[in-house]
Amino acid sequence: MSAATAYQRLSLEGERKSALDVARNRLMVVVLLFFAAFAVMMVRTVELGLSTPETKQVAERKIVIPPVQVARADVLDRNGEVLATNLETSSLYANPTEIKNPAEVAAKLVSVLPDLTLAEVEEKLSSKRQFVWLKRKLSPREKWQVNALGYPALQFQREEERVYPHGRLAAHALGYVDVDGNGLGGVEYFFNDRLNDKGRTDQPIQLSLDIRVQYALTDELEAAMSAHQAKGAAGLVMDVNTGEVIALASLPDYDPNDVRGVAGVERFNRATQGVYELGSTFKTFTFAAALDQGIATLEDGYDATKPLRVARFTIRDDHPKARYMTLPEIFAYSSNIGTAQMALDLGAERQQEFLSALGMLQPANLEIAEVGSPIYPATWRKSSTMTISYGHGIAVSPIQLVNGIAAMVNGGRLIPATLTHNDDNWQQGRQVISQGTSRKIRQLLRLAVTKGTGGRADAIGYRVGGKTGTAEKPVAGGYDRRALISSFVGVFPMDDPQYVVFALLDEPRGTKETFGYRAGGWVAAPVVKNVILRSAPLLGVAPKREDEGLYQQVALMIEE
Repeated sequence: MSAATAYQRLSLEGERKSALDVARNRLMVVVLLFFAAFAVMMVRTVELGLSTPETKQVAERKIVIPPVQVARADVLDRNGEVLATNLETSSLYANPTEIKNPAEVAAKLVSVLPDLTLAEVEEKLSSKRQFVWLKRKLSPREKWQVNALGYPALQFQREEERVYPHGRLAAHALGYVDVDGNGLGGVEYFFNDRLNDKGRTDQPIQLSLDIRVQYALTDELEAAMSAHQAKGAAGLVMDVNTGEVIALASLPDYDPNDVRGVAGVERFNRATQGVYELGSTFKTFTFAAALDQGIATLEDGYDATKPLRVARFTIRDDHPKARYMTLPEIFAYSSNIGTAQMALDLGAERQQEFLSALGMLQPANLEIAEVGSPIYPATWRKSSTMTISYGHGIAVSPIQLVNGIAAMVNGGRLIPATLTHNDDNWQQGRQVISQGTSRKIRQLLRLAVTKGTGGRADAIGYRVGGKTGTAEKPVAGGYDRRALISSFVGVFPMDDPQYVVFALLDEPRGTKETFGYRAGGWVAAPVVKNVILRSAPLLGVAPKREDEGLYQQVALMIEE
């Protein structure tokens, strides 16, 4: 074999081997691609086998649930009793895109949650939205019943529900919250940001209220309101030395646990929001101003032999003596004629300044939004000076009156009213009358109970002082003699004043027990008496024998 032939053979064998290697490499690539594709198909097959149409939809569409309030600080009374707290609950929602038969699901839901409306639920479940609330704050039993229906599209969101363990008690002071846990009234609204502060939800707010006294006040007001068929009632108990509101009641009231369907008249806070002409209780301020400014002394008096004519009005006495009367007699027997004359001596300017200093001409400054604005004349005429002296022609809220009375008996210090409690809550206050004048007012208030119109408030052993108030309700063009605001403000114990107690009845009717009378001394004074008898032991005030020297000086000026 020649060298050329051998070379040609080797070249052919090399080319053949190279072609074989290329073919082998191509085959390997094809095999690898086949196995890769097979692996992808196997993984996808497993995914499809493990998933359901529902979970595929959830994976494709992430549902966004609106944020909900899950924590809120407690509200306590002055003794640590829980007045408002949060309990864990669940709220029901659905993803309508996962529901094939909205009518069927709606019907089943309404069968276990009958307070829902079938048409409304079906409309929600038929929507194209991915999230709808169906019911907030379910009870454990309701949640169990919904779960038992077995619909995966119905889900629950953990929430917290605001609960008021004492129901209606102190509802107007506490207020209530909306479905998202935001305050809508009372201290719940006023302190909303503080109560919802995530860093302080373990720090409760402590109120000045004593739920035991609150119960006594509410119970007595309800009984009187029922007995006298009154349209409404209001009451307050206040510590005269701190301004703390111990009890606050307004009737009719409501249950803050369920405010659905609650009428406006039930939400209305008569104790702080309502403003009324409070009648002769205002004489306390007229006497204090006149005595403090040297306009009159307890030894002075005025002619009350006949009514006074003022423009087109006539000022009369409900209990006319038709004679000259000393100041103690004018106060004890509640003479409008004598008080009006003393107010004229005081003068419109000084009267207005004094009432303004007491906070009677501005809304009360209290830790709730529901405070009423006082009503008084834009022009303070002579007739205004006279009628305002005995509580007509000016309308204030009960909380304003009580705060002012506290200043009259505590040594003359006006201390702002408050609904919050602090062991260091004692405040100096602002001096509005002298201690000497305050002492004289205490004597007159005690005299009005022992010798005057407030006798039915005399809780034996508790040395009660006070003043009646009866005023006709204003109507267009005058006053309605058939519609009265009847009230009584009491203080105890009069020798060392601790608490003011106030009661008001709106349009009470007379009974056989009151001989048909509807005045404050007949219908409101007994309420104050009963509240004192029930509350004094709870507040640490013990009964003791009367020190008649307290009012003996002024009693000697009384002609019975």
